[in-house]
Amino acid sequence: MDNLKTYAVPLGRLLLSSLFIYAGLTKLFVFGPEGTAQFFAKAGAPIPELSNWIAIIVELIGGIMILIGLQTRWVALVLAIWCLVTGFGFHLPGSAMMHDMNHFYKNLTIAGGLLYVFAFGAGIWSIDRATGMEKA
Repeated sequence: MDNLKTYAVPLGRLLLSSLFIYAGLTKLFVFGPEGTAQFFAKAGAPIPELSNWIAIIVELIGGIMILIGLQTRWVALVLAIWCLVTGFGFHLPGSAMMHDMNHFYKNLTIAGGLLYVFAFGAGIWSIDRATGMEKA
């Protein structure tokens, strides 16, 4: 069973991080910062020209840090809070539509997974472990 944990932990980090990396890259290169700001303005985000960059940075940098296992516990906590804020702030108000409720619960579920990462760390295959920031 310990062998499975060795592989499951980095695979879990890969799967968790992929959503954030994808979202950050999409906001940066597909929609672009201007398009993302326009979407945020329509969604009622405060200061969309600034909040778009906050979203890009949190999602892209946070996702990469989870993927490689750098400062994993703290980044997982930040991303869990991010999921809760965006879930309650953007998906719950539109809860009349099933689509929004699915996104809301997706955010809650991802926050739960990230809290596990916060609690148990990055695992053996991580920069945290390689540099001694996280002990076995």
